[in-house]
Amino acid sequence: MIPKLLQNIPDPPSELFVKGNLSDDFKIAVVGTRRSTSEGRLIARTIAAELARTDITVVSGLAMGIDTASHEGCLEYGGKTIAVLGTGIDNIYPKQNERLAERIIAGGGAIVSEYPETTPGYKDNFLRRNRIISGLCEAIVVVEAPTRSGSLSTANFAAEQGREVFVVPGPVSHPNYAGSHRLIRDGARLVTSAKDILEDLGIEIPGCNREETMDLEKAIIEAIRYSGCSAKIDKIMEITKLEPSKALPVIAGLVLKKIIRESDEGYILNR
Repeated sequence: MIPKLLQNIPDPPSELFVKGNLSDDFKIAVVGTRRSTSEGRLIARTIAAELARTDITVVSGLAMGIDTASHEGCLEYGGKTIAVLGTGIDNIYPKQNERLAERIIAGGGAIVSEYPETTPGYKDNFLRRNRIISGLCEAIVVVEAPTRSGSLSTANFAAEQGREVFVVPGPVSHPNYAGSHRLIRDGARLVTSAKDILEDLGIEIPGCNREETMDLEKAIIEAIRYSGCSAKIDKIMEITKLEPSKALPVIAGLVLKKIIRESDEGYILNR
């Protein structure tokens, strides 16, 4: 059964192969480059977790980089996520994400493809699957798109389909944001958080006040200091006793404010 929203795109798939639960929930796609930065992955993970917090299903393409971070962020909060493949659903690509695909199905989400079960990864198939990623959704969010990126094609499909296109900006000198900034110049909406996205869509998001945010920031900074000036996310959450839905947005905010940064050893304080 092809969802009604997807049926109405200019070039709908004639058939969908599905493992898991392809529900009619409100869906937003979070996509970006495979060659992502640690900051980009954190932003994608955080946005996906915050969307899941409002019972929105997160859609992405199961690729390494931003797609993987998006699926993982949603699952960390206990939300539903859907992976749209350019291969058959019995031929998970990349192989490194086979376990992630299992977690997606176990979490109430789905693995979806328009190609028969054992179809290999033909290059053109990945481009065509991007119209399904956007077609399933009410909106898409682009995190880190260089000038040559599949996420740009997803954004173009979304625009043709009448979907909202949101883009997270970045440093003007960083090549991972060249395509992102071009999308903004062409009319996409600039956002820095799930709150921006949901406000633009007219959806309320549970949040905390400024005083609470400052308290959470202090707790995370102290946890990093307590760990010997560096700490992985899991360690931060262990020390602070915070749930991922609380910790991830605050960590992302501290990174964007350049108060902390990620290193090989974990998050460290900027001097």
